[in-house]
Amino acid sequence: MTNNKFLSKLSQNLLEILNDEEYYDITVEVGNDPDVKIFRAHMVILNYRSPYLRRILSTNKKKNDGTLTHIKLPNILPEIFQIILSLQELIPHLQSFLIKNKENWLEQNFNLIYQMSLENDTFLDLQIFFSELISKYPERIFNLPDFTSISEKALISLIRHDKIQMNEVKVWEYVLKWGIAQNSELSSDPSNYSNDDFNVLKDTLQHCIPFMKFFNLTSREFLNNTNEKNILNSNRRSIKKVIDSKIISTQHVEIISKWIDGLEITDESKNLYEFKLIFRGSRDGFKAERFHELCDNQARTVTIIKVKDTDEILGGYNPIEWKNEYGITSRYNTTIDSFIFSFEDKENIENCIISRVKFIDCAINYWHYYGLSFGNGDLKIYDGSVISLRGGKTGCCVNSSYKKLIRKISGLFSLEDYEVFQIINDN
Repeated sequence: MTNNKFLSKLSQNLLEILNDEEYYDITVEVGNDPDVKIFRAHMVILNYRSPYLRRILSTNKKKNDGTLTHIKLPNILPEIFQIILSLQELIPHLQSFLIKNKENWLEQNFNLIYQMSLENDTFLDLQIFFSELISKYPERIFNLPDFTSISEKALISLIRHDKIQMNEVKVWEYVLKWGIAQNSELSSDPSNYSNDDFNVLKDTLQHCIPFMKFFNLTSREFLNNTNEKNILNSNRRSIKKVIDSKIISTQHVEIISKWIDGLEITDESKNLYEFKLIFRGSRDGFKAERFHELCDNQARTVTIIKVKDTDEILGGYNPIEWKNEYGITSRYNTTIDSFIFSFEDKENIENCIISRVKFIDCAINYWHYYGLSFGNGDLKIYDGSVISLRGGKTGCCVNSSYKKLIRKISGLFSLEDYEVFQIINDN
């Protein structure tokens, strides 16, 4: 098999340009003294040729004053850099070869290869391979000799995996092992720790703890494995309660709770709310009358909607009561604190949109033909008698009374299920 099978015309042109001293707009200083070489190239080709170089160039924008852009790559040998751009076509073939023929090698070098795949979307096949490995055989990863040397980012990616087939107690033990290993002054036996030792360990694990699924533990498991370790005492709000939902997780609850308090998702939580399920369409029926029977006259509710045939989750917070109006037209009620929101999917909770009310006099809409209804169609669920589509399983999302559209597409959508929770303070 010849190299030509993997090299496109673009690669050949690029290599020619690297040796061409005319029309270039960037110089790349590669290597360290005494082995240093200056390459002259075209920024646009480097940018689209290599994701690695694209990240570097993104912080070195082309200047408008005629000055050449100059970047330094001291950690790459000049002879390696000269051929590295020719390897782009090899990546899919290399991934396929490693996965099919070098599975053991990939496991043994998990620390290096997994971290590399996380930092570069070009290695999507490797990301999928490792995701399945983490899910089915997590003990292989946690028992690697160099497990404690993996990065914090890689560890968080491991413990937040929803399908990991390992008891949460064991996961917690490995997380503690990793945290202790990051501090050479700490003993491997936490039973002898002072308060200062626990504070050191707490600080080390502060970004990992929110992703631990403590709600999966039984009460006895929780007491036996976490209570004696005061590391969690000041992180009480990170210990998430079980939520009776088929749509969202406790991580969504934490974000929505912050929004209720007027915070950003990166802020520290002020309150730990209990989400009490009072309505579920698949259990109680999708007709508007059932919604009003179970949800009317109850203030502070959060509605969660699962959009059919997608991973999309929509929702809204109503700080005042729902009402059932039987007039010819609907009636609006006023609040400044309501909001609607969306999550692109259940896994990546950071991909979310919150839209707070813009016209407060139209914040909440009451009518017996609707179930929930935020604003003038910003987020509502129809009764089957209004729109003869799927008997109460049709929703609408537009941009009218709230600040922004929470979906990529405006208009009607089909819903798979929806739930309503009453929000209860639990401080």
